Amino acid sequence: MILITSKYLVPKGYSGITLFPFVFMRDKSLAANPVFINHERIHLRQQAELLVLPFYIWYITEYFIRRLHYPTQKEAYRNISFEREAYGNETNKNYLTNRKWFAFFRYLKL
Repeated sequence: MILITSKYLVPKGYSGITLFPFVFMRDKSLAANPVFINHERIHLRQQAELLVLPFYIWYITEYFIRRLHYPTQKEAYRNISFEREAYGNETNKNYLTNRKWFAFFRYLKL
């Protein structure tokens, strides 16, 4: 994981964005935030499992599908399976140690 601080590469309203193997964060103080770091590490694992490019295709496709079902952009984003897994486990410091492969499937809403 390579941490980079850039308020210009992170969309407004978000703290960070993970583009394997980089984590772009809006503020350098986030590097010391264990919840933020764990959330982004979960995304790195998801991206590695799907061999990076398929992850982005799936993520964007699922976002557009969720956008049809939720009234706001933020709600659609929060209901993407990858985000549901990351937000649901970001406070569990042992999550990645015990996480099974492709665990994000459990968070997929049909």
